[in-house]
Amino acid sequence: MNEFVCITPDVKLGENVKLSRFINLYGCEVGDQTKIGAFVEIQKNAKVGKNCKISSHTFICEGVTIEDNVFIGHGVTFINDTYPRATVADGQLQTEADWKVEPTLVKKGASVGSGVTILANVTIGERAIVGAGSVVTKDVPADAIVAGNPARVLRDTHAVRKSEAYENHK
Repeated sequence: MNEFVCITPDVKLGENVKLSRFINLYGCEVGDQTKIGAFVEIQKNAKVGKNCKISSHTFICEGVTIEDNVFIGHGVTFINDTYPRATVADGQLQTEADWKVEPTLVKKGASVGSGVTILANVTIGERAIVGAGSVVTKDVPADAIVAGNPARVLRDTHAVRKSEAYENHK
């Protein structure tokens, strides 16, 4: 399996982390019991908490922090630069010295659907749900359910839990 997994020596893996083939991890931290799907890249200075599921084809860039118990669907992309450019004023390629990493935070227990793009400088609140295919351009409140482009609050998870409880007790 190691021939299909690229993990640099500076990666900090917790206990019982499950890794699929065809992943690329460098300079990041991954917490205990987390599962990482195929074709996932996690860059340096990114942090993934405990008991998370990172589904296949996801890109977690530098500056992203994912807290514990978070679900990340297939093909989720994080962005860490609001105004990306390839070159500086004189036409030379940019280096790390030419831009500043912008942070993104996904709080405990949140769920991010497949195909979501999350822009820089965004916080997704605890237990929030981001619908598949959404583009998250601003903070998502705790317990909110958001969807669309740009993602907008549809309702909160409390209403869904109450409805489920009602249906289960009929």
